[in-house]
Amino acid sequence: MKIFFAILLGIACSVMSTRACTNLLVGKAASKDGSTMVTYSADSYALYGELYHWPAADYPAGTKLDVYEWDTHKYLGKISQVAHTYNVIGNMNEHQLCIGETTFGGRHELTDTTGIIDYGSLIYIALQRAKTAREAIKIMTDLVAEYGYYSEGESFSVVDKNEVWILEMIGKGVGNKGAAWVAVRIPDDCIAAHANQSRIHQFPLNDKENCVYSKDVISFARQKGYFSGKDEDFSFANTYNPLDWGGLRFCEARVWSYFNQYTENAEQWIPYILGQNPKPMPLYVKPKQQLEAKDLMAMMRNHYEGTVFDPTQDIAAGPFHSPYRFHPLGWEVDSVKYGFERPISTQQTGFVFLGQMRNYLPDEVGGVFWFGVDDARFTVFTPMYPCMTRTPECYRVGNGDFNHFSWTSAFWVHNWVANMAYNRYEQTLGDAINIQTKLENAYFENQSKIEQNAAELLKTDRNAAVSFLTNYSVDVAQNALFEWKSLGEYLVVKYMDGVVKKEKDGQFIYNEYGGSQYPNRPKFNEKYLRKIIAEKGEWLKEKELH
Repeated sequence: MKIFFAILLGIACSVMSTRACTNLLVGKAASKDGSTMVTYSADSYALYGELYHWPAADYPAGTKLDVYEWDTHKYLGKISQVAHTYNVIGNMNEHQLCIGETTFGGRHELTDTTGIIDYGSLIYIALQRAKTAREAIKIMTDLVAEYGYYSEGESFSVVDKNEVWILEMIGKGVGNKGAAWVAVRIPDDCIAAHANQSRIHQFPLNDKENCVYSKDVISFARQKGYFSGKDEDFSFANTYNPLDWGGLRFCEARVWSYFNQYTENAEQWIPYILGQNPKPMPLYVKPKQQLEAKDLMAMMRNHYEGTVFDPTQDIAAGPFHSPYRFHPLGWEVDSVKYGFERPISTQQTGFVFLGQMRNYLPDEVGGVFWFGVDDARFTVFTPMYPCMTRTPECYRVGNGDFNHFSWTSAFWVHNWVANMAYNRYEQTLGDAINIQTKLENAYFENQSKIEQNAAELLKTDRNAAVSFLTNYSVDVAQNALFEWKSLGEYLVVKYMDGVVKKEKDGQFIYNEYGGSQYPNRPKFNEKYLRKIIAEKGEWLKEKELH
């Protein structure tokens, strides 16, 4: 989605809104089980985490659909409704089509404030109307051509059970309805990612099987004076979203962290991230190993740990080595501009998902929408099946909102736990990981049995299979809420007032008389104490009395 760059450094930075998301993609030959996979963190300081649901429906001819901007809920206008729409759970539909996005902003003069279709509407309308990635790309680009594109530049992940595509799109300004766009298919044996910076550079002009684009994507750039070279040298990214320091360090660095984890020699791209080498990272790479869903979940929890960008090792990490920065990313002191690192996992996430699609299974069980709310580091990915007919109460739209706390809302319970954990990050992380691991491992262990049972039901009674998967998904989500709330209660007790209560075999210890046991008072690490000494050592130093 979007992020503030404008205050960063002396370079002319892209002015973007308050969101910033990450998508990781995996082709079916690059996964261990033949899945196509895509992740998405919907990052925003104003997005409430909930699980959307559009039931399949039929509409009479002439029906109109009201369009509201996803970010603000502003009414944008009406479009024609189709005769039949598909069941959608979150960002996946009943045909195993899954769509995510990240906003790159780009050239701001190309935003069309008269358009009717925003990027969020594109996603959720396409999911209700398309069965495949190719069909979704056509629907999305046809919609903006007919009704106008309201949003800034956008990268979309459009993934079905066979193919993985990245579609990049930007408007053409007021008075030029439609968009300039290009879509590239990611090879089956490769992985790819995007994170708020356009990533499609040169693309094949005569390979319709693997690349499609708007007929004026190059000519419009020439008309606007953005590009004057040969067609084969045209770079969508350089033309419509020129790089700045923030685009490298805040955005491309997140893509690098994924490539660094799963490819050889990723250090070759560090000079690019640091702005020392203009040659960009490739759009996609072959991984050194086949990935599974657990790998992507772990990657969505990444903070650059163990790399040169690791934010847990500087003074801003505090005594508990926190990777979180509650100050804005960009800041200025004495007319010098600076920026903190921006990792994949971040506190301002509304919801996060991993879409897993498998072409060798019936659609009812082949698609799994692994869904969580709030920061991926402190969430639980629960398996939601896109044939579901209702959503869990803990994820239900309307159970609480951004300004109203609800103990039955997973978003609020996860935020309650995370906001306790952030300030004692190094101490509390292990407690959270224990619960995450227990729950998610159980889901994976049960997955085969659950899907086999559902597949058997499908042979004779689809409604029974759908009911079975709906009940299972609801049950695991509600149980995860209970477990996470219990974790929060445990953290309050264990870490109250800056101490750590003593435990044995998972139980807090009492003294020999049955009273309270004196807790541990752990010290700050020496490295952090030395930073305190450097700043205020003389004042704090013990002195002999005379």
